[in-house]
Amino acid sequence: MSDKVEGAKITIFNDGPVEVYGPFTVVDEDGKVVAVVEEGEPVYFCRCGASKDKPFCDGTHDDIGFKGPLKARSPKQA
Repeated sequence: MSDKVEGAKITIFNDGPVEVYGPFTVVDEDGKVVAVVEEGEPVYFCRCGASKDKPFCDGTHDDIGFKGPLKARSPKQA
């Protein structure tokens, strides 16, 4: 398996959001386009559940003292 794959780059921040660099498209469960993100643009997704702009992060995790340490790891094989 290669260490790098072309496309979106995802970074998980300890006690913070998930950062995703495009290109990618965000759609809701009905397939409606919510956002189209161009190559190299970052978008931050909420992990704390308190954002008023879900699914996007609005920084509320800092205000509420969200603790969500998470170290990146390889996915489990099915």
